[in-house]
Amino acid sequence: MRRLISLTRLLHHLPQTPKTLISTLQKPPILIPNLPFTAPPFSSRYLSYGRVNLVITESKTPRFETQEVEAPRKERWRSKKRLKVMRRRERERRREANRRDPRRVGDGRRRRGKFRDAEERLLWKIEKAKIKEAALVERLKKYEVPKLQGPVVEPCEITGEERFYLKKMAQKGSNYVPVGRRGVFGGVILNMHLHWKKHETVKVFFKQCKPGQLQEFADEIARLSGGIPIQMIGDDTIVFYRGKNYVQPRSEIMSPIDTLSKKRALEKSKYEQSLETVRHFIAVSEKELELYYRHIALYGDPNKLKPETEIDRPIEHESGLDNSEDGDSGFSPSEYSSTDDELSDCEDVSE
Repeated sequence: MRRLISLTRLLHHLPQTPKTLISTLQKPPILIPNLPFTAPPFSSRYLSYGRVNLVITESKTPRFETQEVEAPRKERWRSKKRLKVMRRRERERRREANRRDPRRVGDGRRRRGKFRDAEERLLWKIEKAKIKEAALVERLKKYEVPKLQGPVVEPCEITGEERFYLKKMAQKGSNYVPVGRRGVFGGVILNMHLHWKKHETVKVFFKQCKPGQLQEFADEIARLSGGIPIQMIGDDTIVFYRGKNYVQPRSEIMSPIDTLSKKRALEKSKYEQSLETVRHFIAVSEKELELYYRHIALYGDPNKLKPETEIDRPIEHESGLDNSEDGDSGFSPSEYSSTDDELSDCEDVSE
């Protein structure tokens, strides 16, 4: 209604306005109900989600048409009750996704109580970790992509002088493509082709590259992009040359179909990181179990041995003290006579 009033005022101020158009605008529209000011709030809310369009019909007469528009999404959850229901459903959906996530998979039960010994504890941990490892390997099979033939590039020979010149230009240039935890996916190849549009070389930085893995990345990028690796700098940088007769390829080649998307590449990297951690844990636990068996073979099972302590050992002089309390000193009659003779001899010597 506000748009209708503003449009009517605008047409009144125009110098050459047809009288038929002004008279038509002054009349209430046919499709919009003429609501009084005392209309219920529901009707006014309904009109707030509509459009009014000025259309010229075939008879060259202007006419207004209404068009219903769906309410915004945020307006659907105005009440607190509906908002709580929506949040509860979202929490349940996240919990269900976490239950299916192999990174949180266990053996389906919790260990209650203590273990009998270290062997039982280590065996239980190794069994649980192997279940998780099998689930992660099964999940990673969904992210395997068949390798297709990349762009066919004409072989070009690069002389020593040309290679030296390209290395110097690459080191002085500031154009580079970063490769993070997602690894090599379609976005990396697309960025390389965009750099090759204005530069002959491009540097590819690998932020998370293990020792010995740089050559695998070089072969994979050369297959997908058609570039030529001319230099490896350190353990994390490769310089690629686009070729002498380079022409920017089609979009299907710039973003190869046999690579993962950005989202799926991130999911794969998370599962690979979890699998690596689980395998490291299994190796450490098995080594610890082997050391435990060696200790048992040398010193025996500590749970079966019962060493005597100071408290368990009998005290020899306790029996003598107990007899003295009952009136017996604990000495034999021969010992008494020998002590008396020694005392008499000492007295004679002193006289």
